[in-house]
Amino acid sequence: MYAWWWRTLPGPWWVRLLLSLLVAAAVVLLCFTVVFPAVADHLAVNDATVGG
Repeated sequence: MYAWWWRTLPGPWWVRLLLSLLVAAAVVLLCFTVVFPAVADHLAVNDATVGG
């Protein structure tokens, strides 16, 4: 899969690297702004059972 991605991107290696980093940053941004807030209500992170 990664070899396909690398061959598909245009330009020399440094352009491919820059494009790959930009795509990775966009995926991380999408996760933090859309995906994680959408599933946060379904996670039991704040349900502590320590104490009384």
